[in-house]
Amino acid sequence: MILAGGFGTRLRPLSCTRPKLLFPVANRPLLDWTLERLAKSGVEEVVLAVNYMAEAFVKRYGNFTYGMKITYSKEAKPLGTGGPIKKAEKLIGRSEPFLVLNGDILTDMDYSKLLEKHEEKNATATIALCRVKDPSRYGIAELSEDNRIKKFVEKPNRRKAPSNLANAGVYVLEPELFDYILSGRPVSIEREVFPKLADEGKLYGHSFDGLWIDIGKPADYLKANCLLLDTVVKQAQLGKDVIVGKETKIEPPSVVGEETTIGEATKIGSHTVVGDHSVVGKRVHVENSILFVGTKVSDFASIKGAVIGEGTVIGRRVKIEHGCLIGDHAMIEDDVTLMRGVSVCPFRTVTESVLTPKCLM
Repeated sequence: MILAGGFGTRLRPLSCTRPKLLFPVANRPLLDWTLERLAKSGVEEVVLAVNYMAEAFVKRYGNFTYGMKITYSKEAKPLGTGGPIKKAEKLIGRSEPFLVLNGDILTDMDYSKLLEKHEEKNATATIALCRVKDPSRYGIAELSEDNRIKKFVEKPNRRKAPSNLANAGVYVLEPELFDYILSGRPVSIEREVFPKLADEGKLYGHSFDGLWIDIGKPADYLKANCLLLDTVVKQAQLGKDVIVGKETKIEPPSVVGEETTIGEATKIGSHTVVGDHSVVGKRVHVENSILFVGTKVSDFASIKGAVIGEGTVIGRRVKIEHGCLIGDHAMIEDDVTLMRGVSVCPFRTVTESVLTPKCLM
């Protein structure tokens, strides 16, 4: 089961027009990477717990993808992280343990290893754990010598955290867990269920090393893109029917999508993704940025550390700095500068420079 019902509020305005799990990472939706890895691990059926823009998931994945059956459990209202699991009880069944994944994480975790460790301990629930620098952002576990979780604290004060082992948002659960979740209301599995299981000695942890990142914040989204470019793409990757002008440099690792045109003397710096069907003018400089499908960047523009939404038009000599988020189909007119931390809502036209962080509605 993949929890895919979040609103992505910290990624607005980009999440105003698409679910967070469909944000492109290295030019593929985040959820594609997760589904592909599950399929390679031998998973045959996935339940998607959806709410916000549920129809976007159905349109993209239908009832069968990556060789797996896809079933949708639609929430009429948000049910937290535990409520969707209870709601899908009949779909999941009570015959065997099952995986639950937070959909907004990117990881190369070995799911079969996690299941193996779960079965070894005869646990009711096993949480994948990874080491983090800032425990205050995550649910933190304190482990005993046999990997039983003695204490589970959600987002503790950094100085009072029992460890730096964070909940990685991937669980193996036994069907008896359904009995711990009340139906018909929002339930936080992290705050209401896991502490109870820890008190009963039924909660275990499995720590792993490897790729793991939560894309909840814009900086983390850009970081996830960089990690995949570094570890999977590794080169300057051009899609089909890309046209590249003279004296243009495309530095690795980067991705330029299909049917895209890059003008003369332009620089596409490392850790940049340009979506399909985009047009980038001459003498443009783009680095460490994500340009969604159908973006148009006019001559002499500069984009650094920003995310540019689908169908957006960037005018001539525009300068967009780190941390800027530009919503779908916005228009940034010629000679405008957007300094660090400016966000622009979808379909908005920006005619003047903005030099302090703010959201342009």
